Amino acid sequence: MLSRWFGVTLLLAAAAFAAEAAYAAEPIKIGLGMALSGQLAGNGKAALVGMKIWEEDVNRKGGLLGRPVKLVYYDDQSNPSNVPGIYTKLLDIDKVDLIVSGYATNMIAPALVVAIQRRKLFLGLFGTAVNGEFRYPQYFSMNANGPDAKRAVTAGLFEVAAAQHPAPQTVAIIAADAEFGRNAAEGARANAKAAGLTIVYDRTYPPATTDLGPIVHAIAAVNPDVLVICTYPVGTVAMLRAINEIGFTPKLLGGAMVGLQGTAIKMQLGRLLNGVVNYDSWLPTKTMQFAGAAEFLQKYQARAAAEGVDPLGYNLPPFGYADLQVLEQAIRATNSIDDATLAHYLHGNEVKTIIGDIQFGADGEWTQSRMLQVQYRGIASNEVSQFKDMDKQVIVSPARYKTGDVIYPYANAKK
Repeated sequence: MLSRWFGVTLLLAAAAFAAEAAYAAEPIKIGLGMALSGQLAGNGKAALVGMKIWEEDVNRKGGLLGRPVKLVYYDDQSNPSNVPGIYTKLLDIDKVDLIVSGYATNMIAPALVVAIQRRKLFLGLFGTAVNGEFRYPQYFSMNANGPDAKRAVTAGLFEVAAAQHPAPQTVAIIAADAEFGRNAAEGARANAKAAGLTIVYDRTYPPATTDLGPIVHAIAAVNPDVLVICTYPVGTVAMLRAINEIGFTPKLLGGAMVGLQGTAIKMQLGRLLNGVVNYDSWLPTKTMQFAGAAEFLQKYQARAAAEGVDPLGYNLPPFGYADLQVLEQAIRATNSIDDATLAHYLHGNEVKTIIGDIQFGADGEWTQSRMLQVQYRGIASNEVSQFKDMDKQVIVSPARYKTGDVIYPYANAKK
């Protein structure tokens, strides 16, 4: 017994010594810009909390390569024009070792240009087809889109539509005239063509527009069976309010609305969500309980109120954590922080994260899409408790993560 006790004591002492040694070393600095104000701040702040939890977890275990890790970040104010300057400062002034992106396609695209110029490894958090034109070999996407990123966002919606009897025949597409909106709309057109649906309306609108009533009236005039909506948060709220005020009820609507993944906008809309089918990336359903996810959510939710972020954290926070898990595993496996070395490892190896196992393809997208389509239903109030209930957020596609069948048409689910 004494010998066993002495052995345990030595192990604990060695672990403590390793942790102290790591903290004494120069930190491995990971730089990023993040939307901490402006239109994208709700998701940006929540993602950063997920990243901070990773930072704390890794440092608690002694850091990486015998060194602590340190996040160095600046507010990009949800403004793409601020992004190049931030990443230039991170690399030239702060001398960070590695860089990752902030949140959203529009912020990732200008940062990727800097990464390419400096030949840096770059992980993009929730970008849609950002690397489609560049084909930069050291870019890796932390988004569930998979190999056909533009089509993936709405693919599940068209899959659901095709399964109905009789199947819908016509579709309208409305998109914010910005990077994500344009990419998602392009994918929706391809999906519509593949499904044999006729496009009867296809327009973009300025992203700052808040009165979308005239647009909804114009769409209702052509009476499509399916309405695909590709919007950022402000447009998402404005669109659903206009649809409900006008009383427009296509057979199926949703697809690519940013914002519905966050609790604040869900609470803001409440019953207006009923019947909507829209993309999501991860939910704590019985079909998506990957190792470490529950533990992460417990940590996140315990500090969410104090941090002033999404109280549930089902959307960006797990991806923010997983984003850096990818980097961590590559560093540990290669015993290096060299950008090219890490990129080579990630192209050839599967990584395990709290949002599931990931394998990256040649363009840095996941080799297999895990984009979900979720239908909201049975929502009776604006209380946060409504959105803890997975019976009110039902995964209707893809089949391997499905938790229920779609209620169709929209008018029936809306009731």
